[in-house]
Amino acid sequence: MRNSLTVRAERKDGGWVCDVEVEARGESSRHSVTVSAAELARWGGGEDKAAVEDLVRRSFDFLLEREPPSSILRRFDLSVIQRYFPEYDQRMSR
Repeated sequence: MRNSLTVRAERKDGGWVCDVEVEARGESSRHSVTVSAAELARWGGGEDKAAVEDLVRRSFDFLLEREPPSSILRRFDLSVIQRYFPEYDQRMSR
């Protein structure tokens, strides 16, 4: 079964806040992810809304390879992923 991800980004406080809806492994969940300008510059491929949404989508694909949706934090800053999964930085760097 394929994962379904919907990501909606909105500018906020010099960065972005993304609302993410996930359907994977027979589970549905919703998450709020904060992306700073520095995180977008480090791991993203641009500076606009599309680049943010792509980065968050790739980040959730990365997470869902490792854990079910119910294990993903409901609210987090994107940079927290590398604390749990050190290989994140290398996988996301472009």
